[in-house]
Amino acid sequence: MSEPSSDSAGPGAGGAPIGVFDSGVGGLTVVSALRRLLPSEDIFYLGDTARVPYGGKSPLAVERYSIENSGALLAEKVKMIVVACNTASAIAVPRLRELFNTPVLGVIEPGAATAVRTTRNGKVGVIGTRATINSHAYEHAIRDLDPAIHVTPRACPVFVPLVEENWLDDPITDLVVARYLTPMIAIGIDTLVLGCTHYPLLRGAIEKFTGAGINVVDSAQTCAEAVRELLRTEDLAAPDGHRGNLRVALTDVGERFLKVAVNALGLTLDSVEHHPLQKIVLAGEES
Repeated sequence: MSEPSSDSAGPGAGGAPIGVFDSGVGGLTVVSALRRLLPSEDIFYLGDTARVPYGGKSPLAVERYSIENSGALLAEKVKMIVVACNTASAIAVPRLRELFNTPVLGVIEPGAATAVRTTRNGKVGVIGTRATINSHAYEHAIRDLDPAIHVTPRACPVFVPLVEENWLDDPITDLVVARYLTPMIAIGIDTLVLGCTHYPLLRGAIEKFTGAGINVVDSAQTCAEAVRELLRTEDLAAPDGHRGNLRVALTDVGERFLKVAVNALGLTLDSVEHHPLQKIVLAGEES
């Protein structure tokens, strides 16, 4: 197997960008939260739009994609890697931490910790892609913190295509939300984890259905808060007063991606570029 270099931005890397990757548009919810919390930070975002979604891919494929994406970020001399994808976080973060010296942060641990702090009745629902749900990563992370909490997982594979189509406020989306969430509401959950970074874009439709009695945990927001803490503890924060910029690279350019980013998230993109990836082959995977 040919693997990318593990070089990072090195000592004194506060001025280096934060590297963020996801399978598509969903990770821009993390970027949006980072822009609000850390306006001085430069961000390089890689959207693997050529291979979206990851949720139906094999674990070996997701691991390979994650290594390739991380290698592309490290080529940009990023000071940390943020895996803004629940599927990749569930499957690949441990392997990325083995391969690279640069700090790697996923979205699952911060979201699980927030769910544990938030629930009042000990009943937590988790929604995500099939791969995330089948990994049981949120269940393990939540029960490691509090074994008494009852976790109800539910795969919602249609949500990602709805986001990619920019159907954020649509009667069809309302029907899909009701179809997925009705059984979870019936068992009495009081906290719902959005276990996919695409899903915060559907938060309005989700909260319209669940009502005020259920706390919604946004994995994008909790991840951004964890990034802020890591930058502080590792002394990697950008200098105060710097205006952070946002570079976006896509493995396949698409107008829908830009429309969702600009309209739904209110992001200003300083540059957008096409970024084809160098493919690697893992043991057990055909070339």
